[in-house]
Order: sequence, then C-alpha cells, then structure tokens
Amino acid sequence: MAADPAGRGGRHGHGLHPHVLLAAPNWGSAPDPAPQSTEGLNFQPLRRLRRPVRQDFREGAGRGKSTQERQHPMDLVIRDARVIDGTGDASYRADVAIDDGRIAEIHREGDGARPTGAKEIDADGLALSPGFIDMHAHSDLALLRDPDHSAKAAQGVTLEVIGQDGLSYAPVDDRTLAQVRQAITGWNGDGSDIDFSWRTVGGYLDALDSAHGGQGIAVNAAYLIPQGTVRMYAVGWDDRPATDEELDRMRQLVAEGMEQGAVGMSSGLTYTPGMYAKDSELAELCRVVARYDGYYCPHHRSYGAGALDAYREMVDLTRDADCALHLAHATMNFGVNKGKAPDLLALIDDALAEGADISLDTYPYTPGCTTLVAMLPSWASEGGPDAILSRLKDDGTAEKIRHHMEEIGADGCHGVPIEWDTIEISGVSDPGLASCVGKTIAESAAQRGEAPWITARRLLINDNLGSTILQHVGHEDNVRAIMQHRVHTGGSDGILQGFKPHPRAYGTFPQYLGRYARELGVMGLEETVAHLTSRPAARLRLPDRGLVREGYRADLVLFDPDTVAAGSTFEAPRTLPVGIPHVLIDGKFVLEDGRRTDALAGRAIRRAA
Repeated sequence: MAADPAGRGGRHGHGLHPHVLLAAPNWGSAPDPAPQSTEGLNFQPLRRLRRPVRQDFREGAGRGKSTQERQHPMDLVIRDARVIDGTGDASYRADVAIDDGRIAEIHREGDGARPTGAKEIDADGLALSPGFIDMHAHSDLALLRDPDHSAKAAQGVTLEVIGQDGLSYAPVDDRTLAQVRQAITGWNGDGSDIDFSWRTVGGYLDALDSAHGGQGIAVNAAYLIPQGTVRMYAVGWDDRPATDEELDRMRQLVAEGMEQGAVGMSSGLTYTPGMYAKDSELAELCRVVARYDGYYCPHHRSYGAGALDAYREMVDLTRDADCALHLAHATMNFGVNKGKAPDLLALIDDALAEGADISLDTYPYTPGCTTLVAMLPSWASEGGPDAILSRLKDDGTAEKIRHHMEEIGADGCHGVPIEWDTIEISGVSDPGLASCVGKTIAESAAQRGEAPWITARRLLINDNLGSTILQHVGHEDNVRAIMQHRVHTGGSDGILQGFKPHPRAYGTFPQYLGRYARELGVMGLEETVAHLTSRPAARLRLPDRGLVREGYRADLVLFDPDTVAAGSTFEAPRTLPVGIPHVLIDGKFVLEDGRRTDALAGRAIRRAA
C-alpha cells in the first residue's frame, strides 16, 4: 500500500477515521462495519496491533438512548456549541448532553426534541472539543503536591503522560529513589514534601488515585516506565553493558510495570544512566513493552550533531523489536540542523510507508528546557550525583569537562560545542542563587569578569546540580514544518519548577490554537484540535476518549476560537491562558467560567488489559 502524499490518510476497512492516523486497531471479535467504497482513497500502511481496541470512529458509533427514550433530564446540556469533534472534519453546531460522566447525546438541528438538562450552558460563540492530551509532561510530583494544577487544567488539558525522558519515581528501591530524587530535582523539586510510600508502578498509580485525602488528582495521568530509572535500579550508574542477570532483572521490572498499568516505556538517551544502554539492551526492553502493546518514547541520543542518525537509530531499533515508537519532543535544533525538518519528515514517511508504527510530539516554541547538569559529558556523570560533584570540585577533572563541553562537544549537549550565550538559567534549588535566574551563563560571567565555565561550574556545585535552563537553540521553520505532519501530537514538555519556567508549561495548547492555527494559519482549527485529541488518544489505545462522540467520556473543553491564546511569556511564564472558560473531566467541571473549581476528577489511566 502506498503512502498518502497529502498527509491525510484514508479510511481503513475496520472503520478508522481518516484523521486518526496512527496504527489501526485490530478489532478482534468486534463486528466489522458495513463495507465502504475505497475509490479515490489513499491508504496509510498500518501496523497490526495485538490487543483489540474497541474504539469505533464511525459516525454514530456508541450512540446512547435518544431523548425520547430517556425519562430524566441530563446532568448537563451544552447548548449551541460549535462542535470540533477531534476527527479533523468540519465543525458543526449542536447541543451536547452529558449524563453519568459520558456524552449521552449530540443533537443537531432537525434531530427532533432537544435534550434538557439539570444544568445548561449557553455555548453560542464557543467551540466544544475533546479534552487536550499532553503527550509529554513532567507533572510526576506536581499532581501529588498541587490539587489546583491550573498550569494544565486552565489550558484544557484533561490527560497528561508522565514518566518521561527515562527518569521518574517508579519502579524503585530505597537507594534508587534517593538517587533519582536528587538527579531530577531540577524537574520536580527534591520531593521533601511528598510521601514516597510506593516502590512499584502500581503503587505510584494508586498514590495518584488516592491523592489529596483520597479525592484524586486535578487531571488524568498515564505513566511511562522510565528506562533510566530501571537501569539505575538494576545496574547502577556504571557506563558498561548490563550482565545477563541485570538484563533479566530489567525485563522483569518493565513487565511488572506494564502489567500494573503503564502504557509504555520512556528513555532519556542524553541523560545518565539511561544513555549508557546500548541499542541491543534497549531493543530487549522494547520487546517486553511490545508484548503488552505499549509504545517506546525515547528522548534519543542527539537533537544536535547527528540528529537525523539518532532518529534513524530509534526507528530501526523499534522496528527490529516490533514495538510502536513515539518520538519525544521531535525537534531539529542547533545551527547544524537549521532548515532540516524536511529530512526528518522524509525519514518518518519512508518508515511509515514500510509499515512502521510511529508518532511524535512537539511543543510550539523554539527554546528547549532541561537541567544544567544534563549538559555535561556522560563520562563526567558516571557514578551518579555524588560522583559528579566530586569531579566538579577537582580542578584537573573540571578542566577536562570544560574542554569536552566547549571545544569538542559533549554528548550531554548533543555533540555540539556549548554556546554559553544560549544557556539561560530558569530556576535554582537554592533561593540564595536567585540572582542568576533570567540571565545567560555568558551574561552572569561577564558581570563577574570571569570565564563562562567558571560561572557554570560554581552554580552546579552551589546549587547541588539542581539548576534548570532554557536552551535557545531552536528554529521556527523546523517547528512549523514538524507540527503539520500527519502523526504529530502535542506535548508541552512542561517543567513546572523554577523561578522562571519555560512558558510552554502553562501555554502549549492555547499557543497551538491561538498563534499557530488562528494567527499564522499553519493548520486549520479542526486539524489542530485533531492533533491534540484523537491522535494522542489513538496512540494511547484509549477506546472512549479523544473524540466528541456519544458514549465517550465527557472530557471536554469549551474555548473561544477568536480569543484563545497563551498568557504565558518568557517574561511572565506562569500567566494563565485566555479564551478557555470551561473544562470538564468525566462530566465534572474542573474549570468553570474561567475559574478553577475544587473538583479533583483526574485519575490514573491504566493500560487496558
């Protein structure tokens, strides 16, 4: 079957909507829909899935009882909304009725008697879409510490995928937990305010469900098993191949995590210790993930020098393992990759044409965000945080680190010699160092009259490796090209810590809708919504989320297409968006009239058995 050159796909014989362009579900014993004509349609090669997914994108699928058949008012009726249903098709005007947490009826003009509700909203002038799915989030501890979580709820995010970049808090033992808490302090804080009562993936998901006095969490969350944490647990921080026994232990940890509800596995292959894994080791773990019909989500080995080869490596690895691939924050950064997005997209298109199952996410901004310690060469990070600090405090070793970073190009900085004027400090763990925030390393060094490496080294030591950075190395043309691809989804990569976090944490989804759809016209509004809803839902194998359909869960967003916009900026990154008055999860208002309610409607979304 030939690839679709228009990038829109076609109907598959099992009822996959043409705008949901990930792998087509294997419907198992579910009945086939009526045959459809295929004349004039192109077919996207689709990977056979092992587990049946009862998700039907046909018009009217899952239709509940009509208003005439119901004997009571609905819980809620949203009147006269412009329904953007997540398929990418043209919007339409309708009443949408919600009952028992699900979409009970979609009533278009001419359908007969309109539904009535115990509560009704006049949505004239507003668009109603499925809730947005953040495919790359770092809210692993934020969901536990902050019941409000407006950073995501106010954007219309109803589900986050956490456990990203190969480092998170399950599965662990006591030693691993202490090490990972220190390693990703810059992402999530040190966790001193968190009761780390769990050690397994299942225990962590249970903690989300029982958070905040048993009420739950602000938005739904799905979890990826962090491969770097798994390696830390089984192997430690040594830069060496795993033994057979250690590899068996890692396979076991991944299998247990998948059985307990994880949706896949992540890696951070420029972060230690996960980056010490060779492809053969990663492939073995991906084979375990594939047995459970999960997906592999790598932050791959380079977004700078050799970026295209690094993407190709992940494509080849997962095809060999027969595992679905989701490319995390799929950017082409640094000067060496300016204008090279078409090369990446051609690589992906070729693999799709050969039957690979690939999706990707991006955020709609050019700078990246990570930790300052992540810039170091991997050899300097071997042994873990205490070993890193010891090397930094030794003058001779520190000079070797500088030489590698500034003159050769460290693997931590994607093989590109570091440019200190692109490294802006966005957060520190020690409040006494707050004067560094908002300045580049080059600016701080100039103020002190010293070399940039001296400034960076001092900050790493004094902040106990906890500093976060904005890295200004992206290209707008690449960002726009990649977001238009047919397997693209939205992911904020939002780090919520720090005095000056990246505005993507608070603004990714309204930025897509307001700037890139309405103002720039990079994509139409209906297509943009599909990227943020049905496409990620299909990747996550969610049978009843991601579309405005009768019978689907009422995870919904009402927004004003004429005014929706990100409020967050690099100067004021925690400003909430405008133009999103209502957000519902399972039919409960988490945002009503632009204000966060006290509802904690979110739960852990576990992989379906």
